[in-house]
Amino acid sequence: MNAYDLRLHGGRVFLHGAGLTTADVLVGDGRIAGIVDPAAPADAAETVELKGATVLPGAIDPHVHLGKDIRVPRDREDAERETASAVAGGVTSMLVYLMSADPYDQVHHAARAAMESGAHTDFGFHFVLGTDEHVRAVPDYVRELGVSSFKFFMNFRGDEGAYLGMPGNDDGFMYDLLGTTADAGAMVNPHPENIEIVWRLRKDQPDESQGPLHAWHQTRPPLVEAEAEQRVAYLAAATGASAYAVHTSSAAGLDVMRMQRTAYPHLYVETCTHYLTLTTASACGVYGKVNPPLRPSSDREALWAGLADGSVDTVGSDHNARHRSFKEKDIWSASAGFPGTGVMLPLTLGEGLRRGVPLERLVHATSTRAAKLFGLYPRKGVIRVGSDADLAVVDLDGENVIAADRQYSAAAYTPWEGHTTDVRVLHTLVRGRFAVRDGLLGDDPRGVYLHRERSGATALAAAGREETA
Repeated sequence: MNAYDLRLHGGRVFLHGAGLTTADVLVGDGRIAGIVDPAAPADAAETVELKGATVLPGAIDPHVHLGKDIRVPRDREDAERETASAVAGGVTSMLVYLMSADPYDQVHHAARAAMESGAHTDFGFHFVLGTDEHVRAVPDYVRELGVSSFKFFMNFRGDEGAYLGMPGNDDGFMYDLLGTTADAGAMVNPHPENIEIVWRLRKDQPDESQGPLHAWHQTRPPLVEAEAEQRVAYLAAATGASAYAVHTSSAAGLDVMRMQRTAYPHLYVETCTHYLTLTTASACGVYGKVNPPLRPSSDREALWAGLADGSVDTVGSDHNARHRSFKEKDIWSASAGFPGTGVMLPLTLGEGLRRGVPLERLVHATSTRAAKLFGLYPRKGVIRVGSDADLAVVDLDGENVIAADRQYSAAAYTPWEGHTTDVRVLHTLVRGRFAVRDGLLGDDPRGVYLHRERSGATALAAAGREETA
């Protein structure tokens, strides 16, 4: 009988603290069972030759919206097609936002069943909270449902969130939510935009002389994001909460979080692939409409600098699977958001390495930091004995042209159409099984639910204890 299920031979393995190391990875029962010299004997049921390819921890996409209305995944297609896009791009785990004004007990049950029917990746959930009943239920959501991170749309004032079925709220609601999550060892993921300033700016005649994406950026400028981040960061400090600023898009927003972190440490920053690779001048036009908007190139450069120096914690996709027909309108009536989970890892790696960002920082931002912040470490986010065998095997010198017809997503478009990356995903393994092999998608999705009882500062403390044990 073979001692191991699989041996990945002849690759360069990313090991924390050592960087790229010539080693073989042994897999048994879905976990990493050994990291050995390529010449070391080991009896495996199968050996796969990597021919110098690079083995990274599978990427973790911490920011995904699924479902045809982007609120919740409802059927196998919602799960299967979008997670197929994810594993094709080296993502092995994703955290999906569920959005409902109803209590989440039943919402969670149905969404989990839909995901388990066809997910190629492992998956967990964040809940979008908007009612007092939601806030009172936070301890139960953490303990019983394993959801420990909660989104709050700071821009859902008045009827602003009605199109998604969410009620309007205010800063008092956010204050209560921050305090409750602090007590529960959880984290708030605020969508930071001051919608009242946006309403005022909408009254002015839009200037489209520099293109539709620049016009959209002008109606929701960086100060709208930065002011909201400043407000939630201050209230987080006052309540002892952990706050994770999702999809940070601008230099101003990043600067606010840097400043606030000098006084209070439990503040974390996510940016997204599109803010690192697209700008208001990009050729994608209305396909690139998103909130917060794409920004000028100076903001893109500031975010790359923040990723390089550690000010940016994570990179997510903010994946949105609405069909392209919702985009093919003018900039004012087109829907916001677009698919991106399938390009998150190759685009971030390729562009980051081209800019001289160390591979260690890129792995941290696309995998390890999310695992630590969201209570998945060391099961996820690291290549070490005992961790899940979630692996992305990539060619760091392999050209890949992005095309919607190879992205699997039901959205049927990509704002990066025709864009060339320098990174090609060869294999993706989820708990030791090939979700993608030689670039071909597997046909037996077996993603499992990730129960997470801590996020933010409490999760980081637990990860630290694991590292020193």
